[in-house]
Amino acid sequence: MVRFGTKVKSVLHRIFGFRSSVWNEVTKLFRAGMPLRKHRQHFRVYGNCFTAIAAVDWLHEMLRNNSNFGPDVTRQQTIQLLKKFLKNHVIEDVKGRWGSEDLEDNSHLYRFASTSPLKPIPHRPPVSGPASVKRSFSMKEKEGFFKCRTSKKPDKETTVSIVDILENVPLLCPLVQPRALTEEDIQDIWRGITLTHLQKTLGLTALEDVLDPRHINPQNIVYNMTNVNKHGVVTLEDKTDDLPHWVLSAMKCLANWPKYDSSQPSYPGFERDVFKTVSDYFYSLPQPLLTFEYYELFVNILGLLQPQLERVAIEALQLCTLLLPPASRRKLQLLMRMISRMSQNVDMPRLHDVIGTRTLMVHTFSRCVLGCEEEVDLDELLATRLVSFLMDHHQEILQVPVYLQNAVRDHLVYLRKVQITYPGSGGVGAPMPIYSFCRQISTKEFEEQKLSVSQAAIADLLESLVKDKNMSVKDKKKKLKQFQRQYTEIYARRFPTTESEAQLFEDKPKIKPPMLISMKKPQAFGIRN
Repeated sequence: MVRFGTKVKSVLHRIFGFRSSVWNEVTKLFRAGMPLRKHRQHFRVYGNCFTAIAAVDWLHEMLRNNSNFGPDVTRQQTIQLLKKFLKNHVIEDVKGRWGSEDLEDNSHLYRFASTSPLKPIPHRPPVSGPASVKRSFSMKEKEGFFKCRTSKKPDKETTVSIVDILENVPLLCPLVQPRALTEEDIQDIWRGITLTHLQKTLGLTALEDVLDPRHINPQNIVYNMTNVNKHGVVTLEDKTDDLPHWVLSAMKCLANWPKYDSSQPSYPGFERDVFKTVSDYFYSLPQPLLTFEYYELFVNILGLLQPQLERVAIEALQLCTLLLPPASRRKLQLLMRMISRMSQNVDMPRLHDVIGTRTLMVHTFSRCVLGCEEEVDLDELLATRLVSFLMDHHQEILQVPVYLQNAVRDHLVYLRKVQITYPGSGGVGAPMPIYSFCRQISTKEFEEQKLSVSQAAIADLLESLVKDKNMSVKDKKKKLKQFQRQYTEIYARRFPTTESEAQLFEDKPKIKPPMLISMKKPQAFGIRN
């Protein structure tokens, strides 16, 4: 009985060993031979990737020509194998997601994982007794474990086909245990996935160009994503950080004008006094709503505020505003809702004798939203441009991004469900993915990278200033002088000579249209006339 059990155990190890060997062989061939190239998707270019349909085509042809599988392999079996590759992190989608079998025969983009996808091959246990002799298997013995197209039918008990590989991938890693995640683990996952999405959205090789990792608090991300009301506005547990009751009442009065509380006083100029109350409160805050720490981050997004990059800018701002302290995010949400409604309200009385309501909203609250700790001349220009964009798209930007919520949820479910322990690893499970931020650089490198990244946005800002037809000549000259003092090199590239600068303000003579002389034929008088 002991000898029979030992023999069965030996056979099982041989089967699992060859299954692992076939898995590793197919994985190596796939990684080595699958063509990779650049693909464009949603205004983004992804390098070294492939479409699902291309992977199915290539892998199907390879399996049909492989002696371990043969021409009987179907396209559907190939898709199932690719699903196993995605689940076991042989491949991942271009946004880094894996762990599920959500792969179809379509044009979705995938890439190879950076970690090794090879499975450990179990060793054959020694057979007790003096007859135990260590030997290797011949090629003839190995071929007996696979379904080959030969005249002799192989042994059914030791046959491994592509169906065996698909059905027994979990058996290649025999110990599966649930994983308990700590609160710190969950926060790190939120932080890592959010920053990964942000870095890819901005198209940066490293986030340290625009963001100091010490300023990132993962608790803010989790709170802003999970503690919201039905309108998507952050709710605060600590009411001391919330807007005072009288400010909230004033903001509701302006947002819902003229449908305000009838118990409130009403007199000529009442709406201007209420507006001044709200603006005075936001000016009294110790720092702008986007905080001093994230000034560089939001300034760099200004380069994306172009019609062709509108969706990218919205997604970038959506992720960046999740980094804010919950109290600041709530104030920003309520302020944007108020000024957006006011600027669109045709029944709102004029709050300024000269300036329109929308322009007044932007100029009044721009410095309350974005500002640098060390004030520079262009703060106001940068802030007004950003606030104007926030007003137009605040509902999308300041809502909870569902795709991010789903990505984190799916990753947490996967980590809680499965923890694989490999044979011979001493019981240590597969490590949880570690989200590293970026390599540390010197202060000199940081300043150089910050300048190169920001120049495009600043040059675009200068161009919009030059082409602004609504600005008076006096104001434009003033703003250009401020720009020249702050960014001398960028200004010099745009206006290399004094003549090129002077041409901007030259009054072009109006050419009067030439007088047209009517050349009418003289009227012929007939006999009857």
